[in-house]
Amino acid sequence: MAAETGTGPGAQPATEKREPGPDEILTARDLLGRGLNGIPVLIVLVVALSLATDSFLTLNNLDNLARQMSIYAIIAMGQLLVILTRGIDLSVGSVVGLSGVIAAITVFETSGGLPVVWAVVLALLVSAAVGAVNGLLVAVLKMPPFIVTLGFMGIARGLTLLLSGGRTVQPLPEEFSAIANGSILGITNLFWVTLVVLVVLSFALHRTVWGRYVYAVGSSPESARLAGVPVNAVQISVFTLSGLLAGVAGVLLASRLSNGVPTAGTSYELDAIAACVIGGASLFGARGTALGAFLGALIVGILNNGGTLLGIDPFYLQIAIGALILVAVAMDQLQAIRARNRPDPDPEQGPGADPPGAEAAAR
Repeated sequence: MAAETGTGPGAQPATEKREPGPDEILTARDLLGRGLNGIPVLIVLVVALSLATDSFLTLNNLDNLARQMSIYAIIAMGQLLVILTRGIDLSVGSVVGLSGVIAAITVFETSGGLPVVWAVVLALLVSAAVGAVNGLLVAVLKMPPFIVTLGFMGIARGLTLLLSGGRTVQPLPEEFSAIANGSILGITNLFWVTLVVLVVLSFALHRTVWGRYVYAVGSSPESARLAGVPVNAVQISVFTLSGLLAGVAGVLLASRLSNGVPTAGTSYELDAIAACVIGGASLFGARGTALGAFLGALIVGILNNGGTLLGIDPFYLQIAIGALILVAVAMDQLQAIRARNRPDPDPEQGPGADPPGAEAAAR
C-alpha cells in the first residue's frame, strides 16, 4: 500500500493503492479491514463465557479484565507500528521490565528519591531511546529487525537485572501506585490510558501524512522511497514509538504491582505479536490497525480470564492462543495468494480487500 505524496514522478502510480485520505468516507468493508473483523470472535467468546459462568459479566471481573488486558493492548499497539513496516520488535517485553525497574529505583532507592513525575519521564525516555537505537540499526545499517531486537531483548533484560540486583524493588510510594490503581468514573486508570493510546494512534495512522507513510513503507519500501517518502525516518519513528509504548506499559505494570519486578514483561513480546495477528495485522506489512491490535489483546485477555474462571489449565490456553495465531496467519497467506492470482484488482477497494503488502512481498 503506497502513500500519495503528490510530488515527483513516482507519486502518480502510488495513488492507485493507498490508504483512504482524510477527506474520504470509509466503507463498511474498509472498516472490517481496519480491525473490526475481530468483533465476531469477541462476541462468540463473551456469549460462551457468559453462559458457562455467572461470574464473567460481574463488575469485579470486568474490572480485573480491563486491568489485565490494558498492559498487553498498549504493547500490542506499539508492536503494530513496527509490523506495519514489515518489521518485528522482540525487545518490548524486556523494555517493559527495564522501564518499570528504572521508575521504581528512581522514585524509591535514589537518595531522597525523585518526584514521581520525573521518575516516570526518565523511564519513558530510556524506553524510547532503546526503540530509537533499534530503529537506527534497522534503517541506517539495514540490519534485520529480528536480529536487532533479539539482541536488545537480551541487553535490556541484562540492564534490568543489573540495576535491580535481581531483586524486587519495593515498597513504592502511594503516589506512584495510584497511577495505575486509581480510577475515573469507576473505570480503572489503566483502561483510560489504553483508550487514549488507541484514539491517538488511530488518528495518526489514518488521518495524517505520517500514517500514510507508514503504510507505504510496509507496502513497498523501494516504491515509497521513489515516491519521496522518508523511509529511514519512518522506520526509526515506529521503533521509537514501540519502545515508548512498551515503557508506558512497564511503568503502569510497576505501578499496578506497587513494585519493580526485574523479570516483568517476560514473553510479553509474544503476546503482543499474537494480539496484532489475531487482530488482523499482516506480517507482510501495510495491513493492520490500532483498533485491531486492541481487539486482539482483548480476545487474548478474555481467553486467559475465562480460562481462569473455568479452572482450565493455562497450558491449554497457550495452545488455544497459538492455534489462533496459526489460523490468522494462514488466512492472511491465503489472501496474499488470491492477491497474486487476481489479474486486475479494483483500485477502489480499501485495505479490507486483498492486502497490497502481500503483493509487494511476492515480488
